[in-house]
Amino acid sequence: MNRRYPQRPMVGVGAIIFRGDRVLLVQRGKEPSYGKWSVPGGLVEIGESLREAVVREVQEEVGLTVAVRDLVVALDRVIRDQTGRIEYHYILLDFLCDGLAGEPSPDSDALACRFVPIGSLSQYEMTRGTESAIRRAYAQAQGMPTPTYDAAL
Repeated sequence: MNRRYPQRPMVGVGAIIFRGDRVLLVQRGKEPSYGKWSVPGGLVEIGESLREAVVREVQEEVGLTVAVRDLVVALDRVIRDQTGRIEYHYILLDFLCDGLAGEPSPDSDALACRFVPIGSLSQYEMTRGTESAIRRAYAQAQGMPTPTYDAAL
C-alpha cells in the first residue's frame, strides 16, 4: 500500500525511551514531516504484534534494543494536501519503553538522533503531538495516571 494517498489508515508505532530526565529524539529523514523531530518508530508489518513492531522499528531506526512497557497514547494523524485530499492517514500508538542495550545511531530513515533533556524539548521543531506524548510518558513513568486517547493531539 502506498503511504501517500492511501486507501485506508496505516498503523504506526513509536517508542518513548528515557535515560533519566532525557528522552530519545529522532530527526525524520522522510516525509511526512521531513526534518522534524519525533520518537523512533514506523509502520506495523503484516503479521507482527504491536510489541514486535516497536522492538523492530527501534532496532532498525537507531540500533537500540528495547523492552516495551505500556501504551502511552493513541493518536489520529490525518494530513491533507493543498487541495484537501488525504495525503497521509495514520493511527499512531506510542509506547513507553526501556532501553536495554546500545547507543543510538541514526539509520537511513533518520537524519540524526540524540537523548535530549525534557526541559529542552521546546528547542526542537517536533512533529505535532510529540512533545505532549513525551510529557505524558514521563508522567506515566513517574506513576501518574494519564489518558491513553486524546483526539486533540
